[in-house]
Amino acid sequence: MAEHTGSNETSRTMPVVRVLQVEDNHLDAELVLAELDDDGLPYEVLLVDDEAHFSAALRDFKPHIVLSDLSLPGFSGQHALELLRRHDEDLPFIFVSATLGEEAAIEALRNGATDYILKQNPARLASAVRRALAEAAARRASRRAESELIRAQRFESLAMLAGGLSHDLRNLLQPLLLAGDSLQDYQDDPRLARLGKLVRDCGKRGLDMVQSMLSFARGARRAEQVRLGELFSALDLLMQGSVPRSVAMELAIEDPELTFEGNHTELQQCLLNLCLNAIQAMPDGGRLRIQTSQAELPVDFFMAGEQPHSGHYLRISVIDSGPGMDSAVLEHLFEPFFTTKETGTGLGLMSCKRIVGSHGGVMRVDSAPGRGTRFDLYIPLEALAADTDTALEEDLDGAAESVLVVVEEAGQLSLLVDTLDAYGYEAHASQSGTAALQWIEACGLPDLVVLDADMNLFTGVRTLAALIDHGYAGAVILLARPDAPPDPNELPSLKNLFVVDKPVVTQVLLRTLRKALQAVASNA
Repeated sequence: MAEHTGSNETSRTMPVVRVLQVEDNHLDAELVLAELDDDGLPYEVLLVDDEAHFSAALRDFKPHIVLSDLSLPGFSGQHALELLRRHDEDLPFIFVSATLGEEAAIEALRNGATDYILKQNPARLASAVRRALAEAAARRASRRAESELIRAQRFESLAMLAGGLSHDLRNLLQPLLLAGDSLQDYQDDPRLARLGKLVRDCGKRGLDMVQSMLSFARGARRAEQVRLGELFSALDLLMQGSVPRSVAMELAIEDPELTFEGNHTELQQCLLNLCLNAIQAMPDGGRLRIQTSQAELPVDFFMAGEQPHSGHYLRISVIDSGPGMDSAVLEHLFEPFFTTKETGTGLGLMSCKRIVGSHGGVMRVDSAPGRGTRFDLYIPLEALAADTDTALEEDLDGAAESVLVVVEEAGQLSLLVDTLDAYGYEAHASQSGTAALQWIEACGLPDLVVLDADMNLFTGVRTLAALIDHGYAGAVILLARPDAPPDPNELPSLKNLFVVDKPVVTQVLLRTLRKALQAVASNA
């Protein structure tokens, strides 16, 4: 076993390649290395000629490439190849032999060899080594990228489970918050007031824990300044090992110095996901183009379920020349667990949509069979306008106004009614939409309706429509989850409609009640 280092000027800037050479003829070994010297490839070589030293070298020398003769006394190149493939499936292995015939060469490639070079014609050895090293690096990078994508998708499934769990936990904690507020009103009984504060604080801590769980599972968006050029430089580096030769990838960045608030890691994950999807959709090759531009979006650009915010947006487009998708696939594209791949999780595009949404943006897809697919990500470049209506009424007491409270969950319904009664309202409880309509037929129209948007038996939307059909034209306060706001396009037309996030905070609900009643009075 012998070691040798190729020394040349290029080695100062290029990484040194560790070459494991399997050869029993020192003259032949030197002739092979001379080709690497002539090419200027910096290398460090370890020469072995038996199985024991070969196996030890794989473990200790950790070569980047193996150059092997076909036949050696007591050892063979074929056996060396078998040992290598058990050790590493990507490490390049090139046969360098004077006796390798065409049939043997084909068999060697079939068994996992990267290439073969004839000793009597070694001119292309250096280029074969460079190509083999580049292809091995590309395969490893592709596996790393796919592994990261699978990890991200598994993490996304955890976020989905956490989202469902948080919904149930919020429903359980809601009565604690309302009961705590109610008990704190009994200031003439210090013991009850202390209990109320304890219950309220425990409920708030529980909600904070739920939010922390969601932030961890979903990946809380850390606000930072993202520079467009850096984002795409990182993407280009990640994609270098994942783009096959048959796919031509092009980056067209309009303004690399553009900066905006966002999360570099999440956006990189999103773009990597879309690019890998595009490559997988073009197994026979094609074109992949990632480009950026800026656009002004009007309010009517936004679809149902999206928060309409007109303004200046960054548009990032991922465009492929693949087979495209039909309307049936497009209809379910962002649904969890929907996939057209045999080994897909169906969570990748949903993850992309969540990431873009967490940046205040939206996604669009344009595709059809035979004309490829285009994904557009719209990220706002201006901070979304905050709600500036902060004028709050100091007097939160009611004046015996009639309030119909429609909530399915009995404990929450009871606490809401008790709270409104304590603040001077005449609150009436209905545990379903049908019960609310029966109450109206028996008692007449209320001054105001508080309605849970998440009812199952008779939905909030259906109940609201039925109330309007019965002649109700007053204000409605919808109690809705922040992560599932009511769709404006599904709601019937009502002039005074207000939304309060769940879990309900007593002070917020009371202030919204005053605002709603004042709005009705001003329109009378």
